[in-house]
Amino acid sequence: MKPFLSFVLLAWLGLLAPLLAAQEIVVATYNVQNYVSASPKGPGDKYATRAKPEKEIEVLIQIIKEINPDVLGVCEMGSPERFEDFKKRLNAAGLGYVDSEYLQAADEDRHLALVSRFPIVARNSRGDVPYDLNGKPEKVKRGILDVTVQVNPGYQLRLVGVHLKSKLPAPEGEALIRRMEAQQLRKHLDGILTAAPETNLVCFGDFNDSKNEPPIQEIAGPKKSPGHMADLWARDQYGDKWTHYWRTADEYSRLDYLFVSPALFREVVLEKSRVYRSEYWNDASDHRPVFTTITAENRK
Repeated sequence: MKPFLSFVLLAWLGLLAPLLAAQEIVVATYNVQNYVSASPKGPGDKYATRAKPEKEIEVLIQIIKEINPDVLGVCEMGSPERFEDFKKRLNAAGLGYVDSEYLQAADEDRHLALVSRFPIVARNSRGDVPYDLNGKPEKVKRGILDVTVQVNPGYQLRLVGVHLKSKLPAPEGEALIRRMEAQQLRKHLDGILTAAPETNLVCFGDFNDSKNEPPIQEIAGPKKSPGHMADLWARDQYGDKWTHYWRTADEYSRLDYLFVSPALFREVVLEKSRVYRSEYWNDASDHRPVFTTITAENRK
């Protein structure tokens, strides 16, 4: 081959290589800590609810912009009006989300929500998830968010989000409530994976418990089983895994997780999966976001 033609071929291959490379997408989960409006103290409340301060919101949006996720699931979103405010700010920051999901469940104040750069092609969120608690009917307080996005013509990603019972005391026992909610989530995940084992499934959110406790073990399921949901064990660049700071106890914990199905685990780029570390993280929320990178092609 003549040198000139060789040069042209190499140049053409160089230009084509990025187009042939598999698409990578970023999925993140973030407890945005009370993205709510102010409200007076109600019956049974210890305090009135303060609106999330403008300064906190500005830093929150900046952190999200730095991560630049293609799909972002959030906990502790306020009213539909506050969610609209959140989306407008994300758009103003140039993040370009085209679709969203907002879940209304038993909790009237704090909600699960999601924004996506890809169209949502299936919505299976459940705001009414009942269970029995010592003979008393109860509901998973924040429900189970469940959507499927079409990343490209050959690749779908299903996202299930939760915010399990907080560590605040409850008469029935907050740990028991959290475990019952985790059982309902596990049933939901089993339903998905039994019907379609090759589903690219990610489960995200604030699980309010550590990895050795029953709720997390329940959600993960037995290792090497068809329904096992792998904990990605994300960490920041210094190796720290904590995602939440409880100021009262001066305690750092890992409460926020990303779990993935066996099919999706093959497509996760582990070296690009992180707990996001920022020097001003605590100016935005008492949680740190967690994200993973996924290669958007079905691998066997």
